[in-house]
Amino acid sequence: MNIQQSESFIDEARWTGKAFLGGWRETAGGLAEVRDPATDALVASIGIGGAVDIARAAAEARRAQLAWAATPPAERAAILNRAADILDHNGDELIGWIIRESGSIRPKAQIEIEHSCGFIRHAAAAAVEPNGIVLATMDPGRQNYARRVPHGVVGIISPFNFPLVLSVRAIVAALATGNAVVHKPDPRTPISGGIIIARLLEEAGLPAGVFHVVPGGIEAGEALCTDANIAMVSFTGSASAGSRVGELAGKHLKKVQLELGGKNALIILDDADLDVAASNAAWGAFLHQGQICMSTGLVLVDEKRADAIASRLAAKAGHLVAGDPSTGQVALGPIISDAQVEKIQSIVDDAVAKGASLLAGGKANGRFYPATVLSGVKPGMRAFEEEIFGPVACIAAFSDEEAAIALTNSSEYGLAAGVISASVDRARSVGERLEVGHLHINDQTVNAGPHAPFGGRRRSGNGSRVSGPAIWEEFTQWVWVSVKEQATPYPI
Repeated sequence: MNIQQSESFIDEARWTGKAFLGGWRETAGGLAEVRDPATDALVASIGIGGAVDIARAAAEARRAQLAWAATPPAERAAILNRAADILDHNGDELIGWIIRESGSIRPKAQIEIEHSCGFIRHAAAAAVEPNGIVLATMDPGRQNYARRVPHGVVGIISPFNFPLVLSVRAIVAALATGNAVVHKPDPRTPISGGIIIARLLEEAGLPAGVFHVVPGGIEAGEALCTDANIAMVSFTGSASAGSRVGELAGKHLKKVQLELGGKNALIILDDADLDVAASNAAWGAFLHQGQICMSTGLVLVDEKRADAIASRLAAKAGHLVAGDPSTGQVALGPIISDAQVEKIQSIVDDAVAKGASLLAGGKANGRFYPATVLSGVKPGMRAFEEEIFGPVACIAAFSDEEAAIALTNSSEYGLAAGVISASVDRARSVGERLEVGHLHINDQTVNAGPHAPFGGRRRSGNGSRVSGPAIWEEFTQWVWVSVKEQATPYPI
């Protein structure tokens, strides 16, 4: 196979000022600038889409979908595997785009490349899985079976924080099962979240019209949820935006898959190793500036050990430098926007005003927010209740296991939780009573992979999942087929 060389793969001249609408075309929505959140430097100019562009893409996708669904599964798998090969081959170049667009440090950007390759290969394997079952036959002379068929066109909306991974995982699942896709990446990260993926699939040989990328804002997102040519919407983002997506999609009788935010608890029991537990808490709370739906939003610690964990976390926070990730000298990059910095600051200030102790950080330097540690966090504080989406470790004490379970389950969210203990059985006993979509025994909350059904409960999602065994469940639907050798008359 002839794989495009990394120095020319991204090929800016091909897509500057354009979007991928069955090919690289100008959009009716005009142009938008993409800027580095660390420096505000111009990264690129892209075509921005609105309702007109969504309608155009959806109509073309619907026309192309039938032929794609009829493509033998092995051929669909081969195209996806080629895309994974191309991504792996060109990863070094693409890492730089992820750093500049999303404010990622290099190791996090590398993780995006590696995990995206894994998601693509897993979807390719799913494409050739059996997708039907034989049903019981109640009537003589009749055979019954059921098979999974694609919805048609799937609209996908993805966020800024892990733009490549959180776009790829739904896109390739939809394509593997025979759907066409119209994808709206966050307009702040349209290259990592869209253009790179379009280039991968273009080079891999995906037929024209099957995949479209339309970067855009609210207008494009709402158009995606209401367009008659789109049968399903897969959304990853905030709970407030997801609620609106669910409302619009439901009104138009579309299937909707929502993967939303979380206020994820890490429970540290009284027999846990303090140093190991603190390391887990720091990773879960501070990775990618806390801008992850799975971030450890609450560190729940047995009251006898809360101070010891707090002091260890504060020491770790003090060694994490925040700054421009392109220098390669920092542990934390920028927060995505000034508005988000203001939100983080207001939550920290609220906690301190209500009696929490600020042990580290707590004051922004422009877009850079330092690793911050709050102890004595309690219900009624915004730091206890809200998803912060910033590098803030919120430590709350509990009296016993029952209290830890009750505090975790009191959240309106239900995405991920971790339990750390010297006893696996004890940790599992506590964990199995937590109302979450992901449970990690002796690990922190930031975990994901192509093998796992990803999603949450309550305000963290609508109970749907993406990836792993959920690929066929979410991106296709059942058709019941009954067969008689010949038609017979009825008594009427």
